[in-house]
Amino acid sequence: MISSAATSRSASSLRMVASRATGTIRPTRRPITRSHTTLHVLTTSNLHAKRNVYRTILRENTSAAIATTTHSIKTRAKSSGAAVASALEYDDDDTATSTPHESSEARRTRQEAWMVNLNRGDNEWLIGPRSEEWYTGKPPKYCPGTDSKGILRSLPLPNLSSVTRQATLEYFDNSWTLFEMLFAGLNGEEPFYRPPVHGLRHPQIFYYGHTPCLYINKLRVAGVLENAVNAYFESIFEVGVDEMLWDDMHKNDMVWPTVSEVYEYRKEVYNTIVHSIRTHPSLDDKGGTEPVTVNQHHPMWALFMGFEHERIHLETSSVLFRETPIELVQTPAHFPTLHPSVYNNSSKATQPVEGVDFPTNQMIAVDGKEIKLGKPLDFPSYGWDNEYGERTINVPDFYASEHMVTNGEFWQFVADGGYRNKKYWCEDGWAWRTHRNLKWPFFWKQVGPAGSHEYGLRTIFEEVPMRWDWPVDVTYYESKAYCRYKSERDGSPTSKPYRLLTEAEHQIIRHPRHNLDAARADVSADKVMVTPGSEFAYGETAANLNMAYSSSSPVDCYPPSESGHRDTIGNNWEWTEDHFNPLKNFEVHHVYDDFSTPCFDGKHSMIVGGSFMSTGDEASVFARFHFRPHFLQHSGFRLVASDEDAPATQLCPGSFAGQAAARDKTEANNLPATESNVYETDALLAMYLGLHFPLSGSQENVDPIMQHENAPTHGLRFPQRVAELLCKLEPEKTNNRALDVGCAVGGSSFELAKSFEHVEAFDFSNNFIEAAKRIQSGEVLSFRIPVEGDISEEVSVVNEPGVDSDVMKRVNFFQGDACALSEYADSKEGFTFDAVMLSNLLCRLPDPMAALNAMPKIVNKGGVVVMVTPFTWLEEFTKKSKWLGGFHDPVSQEPLYSKDNLKRIMESLGFEKIHEEQMPLVIREHQRKYQYILSEATGWRKKS
Repeated sequence: MISSAATSRSASSLRMVASRATGTIRPTRRPITRSHTTLHVLTTSNLHAKRNVYRTILRENTSAAIATTTHSIKTRAKSSGAAVASALEYDDDDTATSTPHESSEARRTRQEAWMVNLNRGDNEWLIGPRSEEWYTGKPPKYCPGTDSKGILRSLPLPNLSSVTRQATLEYFDNSWTLFEMLFAGLNGEEPFYRPPVHGLRHPQIFYYGHTPCLYINKLRVAGVLENAVNAYFESIFEVGVDEMLWDDMHKNDMVWPTVSEVYEYRKEVYNTIVHSIRTHPSLDDKGGTEPVTVNQHHPMWALFMGFEHERIHLETSSVLFRETPIELVQTPAHFPTLHPSVYNNSSKATQPVEGVDFPTNQMIAVDGKEIKLGKPLDFPSYGWDNEYGERTINVPDFYASEHMVTNGEFWQFVADGGYRNKKYWCEDGWAWRTHRNLKWPFFWKQVGPAGSHEYGLRTIFEEVPMRWDWPVDVTYYESKAYCRYKSERDGSPTSKPYRLLTEAEHQIIRHPRHNLDAARADVSADKVMVTPGSEFAYGETAANLNMAYSSSSPVDCYPPSESGHRDTIGNNWEWTEDHFNPLKNFEVHHVYDDFSTPCFDGKHSMIVGGSFMSTGDEASVFARFHFRPHFLQHSGFRLVASDEDAPATQLCPGSFAGQAAARDKTEANNLPATESNVYETDALLAMYLGLHFPLSGSQENVDPIMQHENAPTHGLRFPQRVAELLCKLEPEKTNNRALDVGCAVGGSSFELAKSFEHVEAFDFSNNFIEAAKRIQSGEVLSFRIPVEGDISEEVSVVNEPGVDSDVMKRVNFFQGDACALSEYADSKEGFTFDAVMLSNLLCRLPDPMAALNAMPKIVNKGGVVVMVTPFTWLEEFTKKSKWLGGFHDPVSQEPLYSKDNLKRIMESLGFEKIHEEQMPLVIREHQRKYQYILSEATGWRKKS
């Protein structure tokens, strides 16, 4: 094993400052603050709590970052984990007021959660063109893949049957620098932190740190590296966002590391990987004279996995850049140029004419044949697990359009009201269109008055005049809507309406010199194995692929395949009718065992052919990629028609139609017995009344615990003992207010009211809150205590001594959500407290970090938080990814305990631990059966 510690440095406190006058970057020393000290502690600890812990770093200048904002847009999340309200606001004419056309300056006048990441000292050096110091590896000028004009493009995909250290290092440098060159296109710090407009992905700061993180984590899994480079970063940057639900916006409300901190991390990772390539014994090529073979069993398979993973994010991030407000991006030096057709001044903004502004798209008959899918296990290139296996498909005759549908063709659908007519859309597609309030393709930019249908076009870094002869960029939903529109308007050449291509049909219309059969016979037939980006756009089988250009190109620009079809590879991805699916004999690879399987769900559509930004394995004939139907990529579609059903592999019937209804029905039917239902039963209400008011039954001679020797009476009065502990820890009195989070039926709240002038108390259960209010009103509440079988005794609630009407009226009970504490702090006036209590609650929350992250907001200086929890984690209440502990480190397999992680979290939030004890409680089930629980009680004082 190679120790990454041998090549990495401790967490650096350097930051980079740009000189606006010279355009240079120079490192300057950043003073060590409390937040940076905390970061150092986390990075040197064995921290692998995945997505939970990344919400734990809150910096003191958070409020300053948003002090100038004037309006509040809040992300609301119910503790059931349901979808939350969008950050978009809609006015009366159903136009989104926060739209891609609104300037970022205008949007910054509203307070949004992500803005806490701004104004931390990085903006100056991130504005304007980057100098060579921006690159943590080789600057483009010196990077393999740069041509004589200084343009950096992709190298060919490595042949793993003949691997040398030097060739591996060159491909790594090419991958690494391409990625950093793309990120040189972000202008200022804001685009690193601003979430995409749809909220479906993390902000770019995540991806800036994610690709180096994966190198380290996967090489550790493979046994190449022994240690982490930065354990904290390799936790928060490990897991990305799956774009599962288009209305789930609750993904980006955290404080991320600064760009300069991630920049320093990237430098450490780069040096670590270079060291591994140069020294790891498995790549010993005897000075280049004896190349080695790397296959799926080789430890360095994980290294090539890192290369191809980085290239996936090179493309997907370029799409996110394309969605970013134009004033926040800039074209980086050395980046491939737009296709030359963009400079043709004949383009007009509206009323495109077929045959003039875009070519006629004829339907071409194709003879069916047998197609064999799957990549041989011994093919000498890296492949993702879903590529391997086999399937034979008999493809019937079909028609396919000569080229992908152009912007010009799609303009007619827009002008004819296709986005306003529900009949063209499947149920979920219409719900998505309505939610996004789309009226034309996202990358089209309105340049004329409303209703004029005058449009320009957004590329990755520029807005250009509309190119009607380029393929339209749309989602699966938009593609299918156009197929229905086209079928209704013009009719299909077959007995069935227009549809999309299938994976097997795509292989038939590809050029026979570069299809699956050819590649299995000759490695060089997989063109990306032998062709760099600088050469891809030339020759008989030229294509806009492997970053030959940085934009789409005219659909009739390159020669057709033998079947007469154009752009069967490159230009834009093509949506298909296939669900993402495993081939026969599919097996996961142990280094990345969840790359494909989570998406074999019938809710991801395959895309084929690659785009202008596809490189490496993405550009291979064996590539099998996918996206959710609402998701944007550099993707278009081709019209297909046949008399037979589409030869598509679908994991559930009906393609994607009606997914919203099916999803909602499934979630309702599968609702676990959580706080949303089980705590509303009378049986649970009675149990909690007995727990909170143990003197109940004294008038009826019913003991809370049946008298016997060594009876655990010390476990009674649990809610009162927790409240007494909080008071005993002497929180500083600022406003003499206390908060009881998860108060249940109020026994603990009344106990707190003995010592505080006012107590706010809430619980997620309406049943519990109503019972507490009835007791507070003076009503004599009765409930039944189980004795044996169906036998029970009715008893009356009896309060603790000292709890009278004057004490009880100090409490304000309301139904609430512990995961929404931050929201309450923002929306409720004076929602701060000297004392906060969370009793046996933390391990029953769907998102414990949401509650913990609110503590600095709601606790006054010198105030005390008491948390009592048995750490009983159950997936029916809390997804495993959100547990604070109780699992093994996925790499080292060391046990990770909630207690240790809670300490790290609370300290990072500005609290010191002042107390710890083990606190028992007893809950009666009947007179001879009791639950005995030993919770850990901890006290935390907020530092000054």
